[in-house]
Amino acid sequence: MENQTSNFIKDIMIKDLESGKHQKIVTRFPPEPNGYLHIGHAKSIIINFGLADDFNGQTNLRFDDTNPLKEDIEFVNSIKEDVKWLGFEWDNLYFASDYFEEMYNRAVLLIEKGLAYVDDLSADEIREYRGTLTEPGKNSPFRDRSVEENLDLFKRMRAGEFGNGEKVLRAKIDMSSPNINLRDPVIYRIAHATHHNTGDKWCIYPMYAFAHPLEDAIEGVTHSICTIEFEDQRPLYNWVVEKCEMKSTPQQIEFGRLNVTNTVMSKRKLKQLVEEGFVDGWDDPRMPTISGMRRKGFTPESIRAFVKETGVHKGSGAVDSQMLEHYVREDLKLKVPRTMGIINPLKVVITNYPEGQIELLDAEINPENPDMGMRKIPFSREIYIEKDDFMENPPKKYFRLFPGNEVRLKHAYFIKCEEVVKDANGEVVELRCTYDPETKSGTGFTGRKVKGTIHWVEATHAVPAEFRLYEPLILETSEVNSEEEKTSFLDHVNPKSLEVLQGFVEPNMRESRPQDKFQFFRHGYFNVDPKDTTVDKLVFNRIVSLKSSFKI
Repeated sequence: MENQTSNFIKDIMIKDLESGKHQKIVTRFPPEPNGYLHIGHAKSIIINFGLADDFNGQTNLRFDDTNPLKEDIEFVNSIKEDVKWLGFEWDNLYFASDYFEEMYNRAVLLIEKGLAYVDDLSADEIREYRGTLTEPGKNSPFRDRSVEENLDLFKRMRAGEFGNGEKVLRAKIDMSSPNINLRDPVIYRIAHATHHNTGDKWCIYPMYAFAHPLEDAIEGVTHSICTIEFEDQRPLYNWVVEKCEMKSTPQQIEFGRLNVTNTVMSKRKLKQLVEEGFVDGWDDPRMPTISGMRRKGFTPESIRAFVKETGVHKGSGAVDSQMLEHYVREDLKLKVPRTMGIINPLKVVITNYPEGQIELLDAEINPENPDMGMRKIPFSREIYIEKDDFMENPPKKYFRLFPGNEVRLKHAYFIKCEEVVKDANGEVVELRCTYDPETKSGTGFTGRKVKGTIHWVEATHAVPAEFRLYEPLILETSEVNSEEEKTSFLDHVNPKSLEVLQGFVEPNMRESRPQDKFQFFRHGYFNVDPKDTTVDKLVFNRIVSLKSSFKI
């Protein structure tokens, strides 16, 4: 695994080891199983696992499954798959729900210490009592209940005597604190719902802000690495660890979250895109989910290189999506075979080529990596070219095919357009061309020159294929995260983010399997779709075009 470059978190870890504060580095990746992971989570995975690896430490995969209303085993399984696909193995697999009994006992301890109370206020009333950034909150009328009454009520909450929302358990901290997170936060709520891991054993569940520091402490996590939006919650994190008298004291450290242009990272927004049918599920190749990127054809190596380049720092500016595309190009260019695919076919008949003859031509599998060897391409009287490679009335400096013009067929011969065949609507449906047998590629022909080279696929052996061409899902240049945005982010969804075309590929592609990757001449890098490809139908997702203006 690639080593992390120097960063402020790594510097903290070095000092902690040198001072003897810790003998071993322990990190964790703690997703909530309420959705699919996205590229932002990939950065957290790579930082947590990568830093632990740098120090021969350990990383736990822990599911923060404290909300049964939103969680599902489907998300648990997808997260495991994503972590492994990115190239990491966890040392231990944990669930927050494994600790529910201990969390309950720690909450009881807080009540016994006079640091927690059962509140009967509704969620709206709690919000109203909390105050604002400029005005302090006010105490709940139930804040001064006795320890005995709070213990009794909390036990009855656990026993299921109250309905959802009737009561909550709140930490008793400071309603006038300038940090709203310390204004008596709710630490337990009632939820009569079946949990994916514990079934119906519990009807009260700890809130994330209470459960998370306890989980870290129970597991002996040394450095609890999270994104910058949790910075204001760090005082509460430390308060929970201290007041619950945990033996281990993890250190929460925040880094800037990863934002990428032309997409959204909010789970809520991604869920909305799925549920309202803007995309074909969480693994749609237009989604920034790891499963979507994997289906599109991104490699784990490219994602790790991208994350490494973005660095570890406090800032959270948006990274240009073209930077991500750059790294997948760099990763694939020496790895994948080159081939020819026609995504919008136009038939060409070479009138002076012998009927019924099939010729096998030589072509490099990857000119940039000669070790990959050669392949054979059939050639005959009938071929397909791209419709875009022909114009009946071309502008100046158009060097591809037009009536009377000659071009080179990649790996084959020069052909000259002699006749244009149209249908009843005046659409060009076929070209009649001639070829020059003296111009075969690889024979050292040094006669006349042509300025245009086009690609092609032999027609009688061509394999039908579907090509899916993707554009950015969001037209905005960066994500708008404000909950009070004047227009919905859905207004910025690109209606032309997917174009589906039916074409042909070389016959040697017939045995292609899901997740096989290729570079199609002039079109870009493509991945065999793992979801819709069948024995009888090849589906190719374009991962990325060949060139970009982006500079590293």
